[in-house]
Amino acid sequence: QVQLVESGGGLVQPGGSLRLSCIVSGSFFVVNTMAWYRQAPGKQRELVATITSSGTTTYADSVKGRFTISRDNAKNTEYLQLNSLEPEDTAVYFCNAYVVARGRDFRYWGQGTQVTVSS
Repeated sequence: QVQLVESGGGLVQPGGSLRLSCIVSGSFFVVNTMAWYRQAPGKQRELVATITSSGTTTYADSVKGRFTISRDNAKNTEYLQLNSLEPEDTAVYFCNAYVVARGRDFRYWGQGTQVTVSS
């Protein structure tokens, strides 16, 4: 069984920063591409950023220059640094990972962590 557990969400004022973490645990061979998604109330879940196992990153246009995705392969952990936060960034943030286990590639989701940007 593989689990993804996020942490680091909270309430922050506009212009503030947060750092989200996501730890992959359980029985698996390797973690491949990881990503962060977010879902605001009444909206569809959207892709925020991705990072491959070699460190190649992509970002949604709405967060470029403000958010930074990174990972520590030795710890099976990914991070999302959120800077210059705006009220429009308020959402539940989910981590996502493609994990190789039992000879196959599986996609897993975390339970989500709330980020609220408000004065």
